[in-house]
This record gives sequence, structure tokens and C-alpha cells, in this order.
Amino acid sequence: MSLVQQIRQAGIEAVKALYNQDIQPDQLTVNETKPEFDGDYTIVMFSLTKFTRQKPEESGKTVGDWLTGHHPDIFKKYNVVKGFLNLSISDPYYVSFLQSSLTKNTVPQVNGKKVMVEFASPNTNKPLHLGHLRNIFLGAAISNILEANGYEVIKANLVNDRGIHICKSMVAWLHYGNDVTPESSGIKGDHLVGDYYVKFNDVYKKQMEELIHSGKSKEEAEKEASILKEAQEMLLKWEQDDQETRKLWAKMNGWVYKGFEETYRRMGVSFDKMYYESETYLLGKEIVEEGLKKDIFFKKPDGSVWIDLTKEGLDEKLLLRADGTSVYMTQDLGTAQLKYDDYHIDQSIYVIGDEQNYHMKVLKLILQKLGKPYADGIEHLSYGMVELPGGRMKSREGTVVDADDLMDEMIQTAAKHTEELGKVKDFSGEELEKLYEVLGMGATKFYLLRVNPKRKMVFNPEESIDFHGFTGPFVQYTYARIRSILRKEEIQTNRPISHALLPLEKAIIIQSEKYEQALSAACIEMDPSIIANYAFETAQIFNSFYTEYSVINAESDEKKSLRLQLCHATAMAISDSMGLLGITAPERM
Repeated sequence: MSLVQQIRQAGIEAVKALYNQDIQPDQLTVNETKPEFDGDYTIVMFSLTKFTRQKPEESGKTVGDWLTGHHPDIFKKYNVVKGFLNLSISDPYYVSFLQSSLTKNTVPQVNGKKVMVEFASPNTNKPLHLGHLRNIFLGAAISNILEANGYEVIKANLVNDRGIHICKSMVAWLHYGNDVTPESSGIKGDHLVGDYYVKFNDVYKKQMEELIHSGKSKEEAEKEASILKEAQEMLLKWEQDDQETRKLWAKMNGWVYKGFEETYRRMGVSFDKMYYESETYLLGKEIVEEGLKKDIFFKKPDGSVWIDLTKEGLDEKLLLRADGTSVYMTQDLGTAQLKYDDYHIDQSIYVIGDEQNYHMKVLKLILQKLGKPYADGIEHLSYGMVELPGGRMKSREGTVVDADDLMDEMIQTAAKHTEELGKVKDFSGEELEKLYEVLGMGATKFYLLRVNPKRKMVFNPEESIDFHGFTGPFVQYTYARIRSILRKEEIQTNRPISHALLPLEKAIIIQSEKYEQALSAACIEMDPSIIANYAFETAQIFNSFYTEYSVINAESDEKKSLRLQLCHATAMAISDSMGLLGITAPERM
């Protein structure tokens, strides 16, 4: 139980004893005392006046007297400012909390809920890019946070391996590839296929310009460009199970999967279940037929299938094209059903960019109208776009920032900054290579996760690696500094402490206590930035403490023992919080 929970419980006991009133924990507000007032934690009395029948100041004094009288081990004194009961916690209690936290069981209490987190969801017509990095790191962090809160988590990846965009890369390779392969070219498979997606769009633009020059309107040119017609015909052949088309599709997708796997390994990310749209779209078509029979969907004269959501304030949504080919919604309906059939999940979290907010709202609404038992459990973890200082990226124009290239750049930048600090003389070449990877990946993950997911963000590689800023390397360096101290000294976790706590000693204990609150809030709000902020604040407080007080050369053996315990608690808090973000805290830097 956290300090706040224990204070709240004591307050509930006081209200019961003094006023014979049972209240729930959420009826008693406990906050940290504001810096301008004396005290550590504050109970807000205003909401209790309806049954105390006293002014807030009077009931605050009554409750304060009871708490200090019945729990002198916790509360050493109090003061009341208007309706705020400010409580000062006894130093022995803080120390007891610190020592118990050093030996606590860190295995989360299982809550019996099963959650699937779907993230990554790449297309097999291009390599992973900067936007994917935010998606993947967000999905992995949320999975870790849910697990730490007692959920059983299945990490899923839905691969967009079919559709017109895939056919575009295939058509371009057939025309311009000259049978090139990743092996013959030395190009990573996902990059090679992505090159032909860009090539398709270059040719498409050129053909449109020629058609417009010959007298066609822009709309006519967009539809009549021959390379687009070829891609559309190829999609139709694919859905008709044309063997030659399927063979080429499997070959090129195979190149991409091999490339993706290499990138995922480097990111330190894995999945429990892979779904492929090529395996879900047929089930989606069956669900569309089910909706037609129930008169939930309707057919237009051209044979296309739609749902009318105008009564819900939305519009009509296409579910199946006139030629019978599926759209994203078709396969999403099928995938949602498969997820439930496979795992009987209580909740399905989709980590998808905010440009798909409308799509996700429609998906959930359709499944609710169909009466699917899993519909209410669908949650969209929406996140904002990532831009570079130079602006937005566009895949079809080949202006995206490739994930592999960005990771290379981040690791090189980490090496440059670390060498400039001159702290790597005792490292072997292999150790340095590993350290730079840890710092570069840590900087990337932390920078992308430190911002609330709902906000758009600009990714600045140089800023993200700063050893003195709000960055992963700053937190990692703090952890390494603590581990250096702890390697030299033995910690006694149960040694009695009689000296009064100094302000920054107490601040470290309070910060250590906040870990559970941060973990719970990050889970409820599905926001890893809460954990990133917690890790950074912990590192900041420790650095202030370490600047102010000596640990190894403390003024007494008792103080030295206490401060070593504070170092250990801080190291645990940083390691645990960074681990939730998928970031390694290095032992040496």
C-alpha cells in the first residue's frame, strides 16, 4: 500500500470513529502539501462537511487530533489552513517505508483481465518509418504498463499485406525491376519493395501529366493512367486467386517480412500473434453478408455494400466495392472477429494514428449494431503525427524518414556525444558498441514516449540525445552513476535510522513512493509519457540530492547507510520505469 493509500485509509478510520460515517476511498482527497505550507500530505475537508456538520476548519482540527493521537507512528503533527488538513509524516515512518520498498515483491497482482494490444500494423509495400517508431514504441510500452498492472496481454501485429497499395509495388517491380532481389542488389527487402512503390507513383504522375496534356481532365487522368489500371487488375486477379499473381505477391512480401524482422529485433520488440489481412478479409466478407441479411447494411445499384450511419451523426460507409473487392473496413471486421475467437479477450486496444479516429469510431459502431460480444471492448489508442523540424513526410514521394536510417543516425549521435564527454576510456570496443546502441535506442524511445500520445510532435534527433536535458540519456546516466556508487558499498536495508531526514532525503523517499501512482495513472490514461516524466523527475531529484550531500563520505555511518538505501531505491525506480518504456538502464557509462 502506498503512503497516500495508507493516509487515506487512516482518514477513513478517523471519519468512521468520529462521525460514525462509512466513506469510500474516492470520497477522501489526499494530495501532496503545497510547498508554501508546512506539511507533507493534505486531506481536503470540504467534501466531508455534509456529515461532519462542522466548518471545514473545525472538522480538520478534529480529524487532525484523532490521526496524531491514534497513529503517532505515521503523523507527527498537523496544521489546518482553511479547509485543508496538512499532515507532517514522521521520519521513522518514511524510513520504514523506504526499507520495506527495497525488499518488496515486484510481481504484479493478476486481475484476471485479458487484453490484446495491436500495434505496428505495417504495409508490405514500404519499410518502417519514423511514424511507425512512435506507434511501435507506444504499443510496446502500453503492453508493459498493462502487464505491470496485472493484465494478461497479447501483443498483436496486423500486417497490411494485400490491397491496391501492395499491387502498386508489384506492378512497378514487374515493369522496372529486371528480376532484382534483395540478394542480388544488397538492399534490405523492405527497402527494395518500398523503392518500387515510389517508382510506381513517379510513373503514375508522369502518365497523368501526359493524359492532361492530351486534353483529359485531372479527374479523368487519375482514373485512366495505364499503370493504375494494371494495379487494379492485379488486385482483382489476386482476389480471384490467380496463381501467378499470388506467387509474385508471396515472393515480394517474403522479402519485406525478413526486413521487418531485422528491424523489430533491433527495436527490442516482439509479438505474440501475427495477423495478416490476406487471411482476415474473407471472414470480413462473411460478416458483411451477415449484416445484409439482418438489414443492417444495404446494397447500392452498382452492387457495392454500405452502412448508413447518418442517424448517428456520421455518414454512409463503404464496406464492399462494386466489383466485390474488400476495403479496409471489410478486413477490420474480420480481424476483430478473429481476435475474439482466438483469445476471448476482454479488451482490444488498437494503437493507430489520429487520422483514423473516424474509421475506428465506425468500426466499433458497426460491431455494436451487429451485436458482437466484443464490440464494447474495442478501444482506440489514438496518437498524433510525428514530424521532423523540416515538416511532414510523404511515403509515396519517398520523403519519409526510414526507421533503420534513423536508428543508425541516433546510435552514431550517441557515440559522438559520449566520446565528447570523455568517459569511455575503460570500455572495450565491443562494450562501446553495445553502449552506443543502448543510448541511441534509449534516446529515440524516450523522446517519442515523453509526449502525451494525443499530441502531435516534432522529433529532433540532436535534442533527444542531450545528456543534460529531458532525455533518455540523462536518466540513463543518472542510473549508471548510482550503480557506480552501489558497486563500491554494501547496503543494509534494515539498519535503524535515528537522525532526522534532510529535505532532499525525504524528497527521494516521496518520489520512490509515487511510482505505483504513476504506474496506475499510465494504465488508466493509456499514456506512457506519465512514466517518462516520472523517470526524469526521479533522476532530477537524485542529482540535486547527490550535489548537496555526500554518500560515501557521509557525516556518520548511519547517514551513509541511509543514503545508500536512497541510492538503491532511486536505482530501482529508474530501472523499473525505464524498463516499462522498453529502455535499458546501463550499469556503466
